[in-house]
Amino acid sequence: MNCSRCKIVLMKKTIILTLVAFMAFGLLACARPAAGNVLQSDKPRIASPAANEAGLTTLVKGNSEFAFDLYKVLEEDEGNLFYSPYSISLALAMTYGGARGNTGEEMADTLNFLLPQDRLHTTFNSLDQELASRGEGSEGKDEEGFRLHIVNAIWGQQGYDFLQEYLDLLAQNYGAGLRILDFIQAPEESRLTINDWVNEQTEERIKDLIPQGAINELTRLVLTNAIYFNAAWQYPFNEEATSEADFFLLDGDKVTVPMMRQTESFGYMEGDGYQAVELPYDGRELSMVILLPDQGEFAAFEASLSAQMVDNIIQEVDYRQVALSVPKYEYESSFGLKQALSTLGMKDAFIPETADFSGMNGGRDLFIQDILHKAFVSVDEAGTEAAAATAVIVGTTSLPPEPVEVRADRPFIYLIRDIETGTILFVGRVLNPNL
Repeated sequence: MNCSRCKIVLMKKTIILTLVAFMAFGLLACARPAAGNVLQSDKPRIASPAANEAGLTTLVKGNSEFAFDLYKVLEEDEGNLFYSPYSISLALAMTYGGARGNTGEEMADTLNFLLPQDRLHTTFNSLDQELASRGEGSEGKDEEGFRLHIVNAIWGQQGYDFLQEYLDLLAQNYGAGLRILDFIQAPEESRLTINDWVNEQTEERIKDLIPQGAINELTRLVLTNAIYFNAAWQYPFNEEATSEADFFLLDGDKVTVPMMRQTESFGYMEGDGYQAVELPYDGRELSMVILLPDQGEFAAFEASLSAQMVDNIIQEVDYRQVALSVPKYEYESSFGLKQALSTLGMKDAFIPETADFSGMNGGRDLFIQDILHKAFVSVDEAGTEAAAATAVIVGTTSLPPEPVEVRADRPFIYLIRDIETGTILFVGRVLNPNL
């Protein structure tokens, strides 16, 4: 794994893209390519999947547990951290649809897929469509409206044959057909085609995601998922209130950062050695939760971090006046997730002689070649894409209580979540806003 970091810039996009690439050694027979360059089931996406509330709760619970299991591995890297556990789970759910035997069991255990195969994909479809409904009438940063776009695309080798059942699963539950490329004869052109699609889907914010050489003549299948997020704060910060301030690093040094400030009614709670504050986005359907350990307590807090702990914190959040200071920041992370997922127990999927993805093609010649993940985040006065929203609140004329102070002038952890379902879309760590 490696992690690239960027400097603070006035930029407000949150983009995630997860890519899974497969290698195979032979061609088998099943479904044939349709006319044109897409191999796709003729079955439409299921618009009203038969997923119940209990199933959604189970899926979200498992996804959250995976989010922080993965954090425990990724935290070993130095510096800032940002990734989308939801994007990774979704991309690998499509992959899991073709996994069988011990390979499938290891994937389910590692990813905390707690539902059986048939219910899992239906429930992912339901959750995906639930999230797609967010933000109606809400503001975005750039006056183009709120956006939470989740996009899937599957890329397959020309002439390679995939089981009709697998193509049906992708089409009905993930809205994805398989786009035909020639990895064997034109690996570089194929790489550029996928990168161009990525560039377009992310509004030109992620370029050259797949490095040269990552696709070769042995590649047979590439699955991609992208999340693009653009939302305004419910309560934007006043740019005139932003000023330079110290941010204290873990090693005792300090750096100067642009610190945003405002006093507003935010979700707040404090526990043993930390504070938590929840900032809603416009429309109050999603929020950012900042977890701020006390000075000198970051390592202990990070070591104790878990899905259950975060859920308990969120349940105890109560709205009150908060005098909030938080730095503007922007940075990028990129990972090769093969080692991280192997560490968590997903091993067979990466071993050519052992992997079983026979649910894709009926044979045992497919295995995961690599898993690449790239993320970019930026936060400023406007939001994580922001615009102003106004609400007139009629209340008591008595004096408000003294606001509690939350000063994020030291390392903190944060997440972006869907409030209604509890889905954790992004998780991050800020150790140095200037990197």
